[in-house]
Amino acid sequence: MKRTVKLLLTGLGLALLAACAPKPPAVAQAPARQVAPLLSTPEAQDVHSYARPAEARVTNVDLDLAADFIRKQLSGTARLTVQAAAPDASLILDTRDLTIESVSDAAGRPLTWSLGKADAILGAPLTVQLGSARELLVRYHTSPEAAALQWLPPSQTAGKQHPYLFSQGEAILTRTWVPTQDSPGIRQTWSARITAPAELRVVMSAEQLTPEGEVLADGRAWRFVMDKPVAPYLIALAIGDLAFKPLGERTGVYTEPSRLEAAATELADVEAMVKAAESLYGPYRWGRYDLLVLPPSFPFGGMENPRLTFATPTVIAGDKSLVSLVAHELAHSWSGNLVTNATWSDFWLNEGFTTYFENRIMERVYGPADALMLADLGWDGLQAQIKSLGAKGLADTRLHIDLAGRDPDDGMTDIAYEKGAAFLRTIETAVGRQRWDEYLRSYFDRHAFAPQTTAGFLADLHEHLLAADPALEERLLTRAWAYDTGLPANAVAPRSSRLAAVDKLAAAFARQGAKAAPGAGQWTTAERVRFINRLPRKLPAARLAELDKLLGLAQQGNSEVRFAWLRLAVANHYAPAVPQLEAFLTSMGRRKFVLPLFADLMAQGTWGQPIAQRIYALARPGYHSVTVGSVDKIVPVTAAR
Repeated sequence: MKRTVKLLLTGLGLALLAACAPKPPAVAQAPARQVAPLLSTPEAQDVHSYARPAEARVTNVDLDLAADFIRKQLSGTARLTVQAAAPDASLILDTRDLTIESVSDAAGRPLTWSLGKADAILGAPLTVQLGSARELLVRYHTSPEAAALQWLPPSQTAGKQHPYLFSQGEAILTRTWVPTQDSPGIRQTWSARITAPAELRVVMSAEQLTPEGEVLADGRAWRFVMDKPVAPYLIALAIGDLAFKPLGERTGVYTEPSRLEAAATELADVEAMVKAAESLYGPYRWGRYDLLVLPPSFPFGGMENPRLTFATPTVIAGDKSLVSLVAHELAHSWSGNLVTNATWSDFWLNEGFTTYFENRIMERVYGPADALMLADLGWDGLQAQIKSLGAKGLADTRLHIDLAGRDPDDGMTDIAYEKGAAFLRTIETAVGRQRWDEYLRSYFDRHAFAPQTTAGFLADLHEHLLAADPALEERLLTRAWAYDTGLPANAVAPRSSRLAAVDKLAAAFARQGAKAAPGAGQWTTAERVRFINRLPRKLPAARLAELDKLLGLAQQGNSEVRFAWLRLAVANHYAPAVPQLEAFLTSMGRRKFVLPLFADLMAQGTWGQPIAQRIYALARPGYHSVTVGSVDKIVPVTAAR
């Protein structure tokens, strides 16, 4: 999941690759399913799941669900295949706000089950007495308020004619629509039959077995299969008025018809990115790599659902300046989807590896100078994150983070992304790129389709890369990187000479105005963002007006530049930017932008708080629960409603 999307530089394109057929092809039936290994080390015990997988674990989920857009409800069955350690084992599943109607074995005989007391974060455990059953059928329906699901009325879509549904499972929200063991360390294969209104298309993060759906009397049914074991948070669903266009032999994009051409043009380089990734760390193992560009309420930049990345519409800037988000989500096909953090305390194993890998893809496709600028911006963000956490949040600057009793979202900060990437970049510098790349490729092969812990990674690093050189291993401070707070002294900071030049111009602009920044109109997105972020947080209104004119900020379509500009405007109580701020916050629900801007407004006392409350009251009904849950902690909910 991309929380701090990097910036692709303008003026760099690749030729559009050869197109495929106009619709996604049917794919042959998947091979035999795999069963993923399960780690049992103390570090791998998941505090965010009720499951006791050593006693009984889910290995496969088969869904048969119908989507009711009137009731805002998915209803049907989940058929679970189970491995159990003893004949009389109990199976414990994770649920949250699900109505369980019945539980039976494969022959339809009722099984004894009970639903435990609900926890605000974890939901309620569903305990089933298995007896001799190793396959069970859970009949259930979801709540209209299911946190993973967002039901959009036609008015919140681009076409304005049809409703839309999408899911977001990370970190522990899959349990709000699928009763299973919702832990990233308990990988499961899965399949699904989804029934939806006839005019809508269903897509999922799996192989599509029915490209046009099966015509029914009251709709269409769509079938999917994922034969490779994945973490449950990667089971994803979307239903809407969707069109498809290929981008290459195994890549393509889904979105609403009116947005399809713009999305396909913006994402034309995706096939080249897949090839670049494969050249670095081995074959892409998931078959197709498609993208779904979602409506504006999607709360994240992207979500790396296998075979079908979910992406924010803010990536469609019109100039390919933000599509490095795709490089990030693609990289997750190795780091995150192939080798997955066993628990959310080790979230950095997903995001730190992916942030590093993303930059390597960008370097391979767009060149070292541009990739270095992106890495420099990431390093900048890391320093800001450490500073913002302060002394009270110092413990959360560790890579392996203690999340007991906390929402796993608390660990999804730039520490996991950028400190993790800095750790890997430091190792690369010490051992050399060739050795490091050989190690990483072999690491993904050794641990493919399996969970991983911080301790497991450090042990693998020692055995397969550093054991022959104890002095080097000691200098690398690997345990300090993983378990200590802050940044170790050996951290390698990426420094871009182009951004260093921008830093000097920002200081000169603050003193002298636009005449000190010649050529700003030709800057890349990275340079514009860096320039704005390097300006003093307090500037006179006349200087802000000059900045607006210099960079064309009032008409800016790039969301990263708009975000940087609006944060600066809020810090200065700059009234002319308030309409831009309202337009931005009510046009999309991406938490990476929304949360800091509302926090900034609330920090501005009597000037900013009324603005925050007024705008949030307008925007809140269109936000996903993930965004609402974060902003509600900052802006008084009664005022927002």
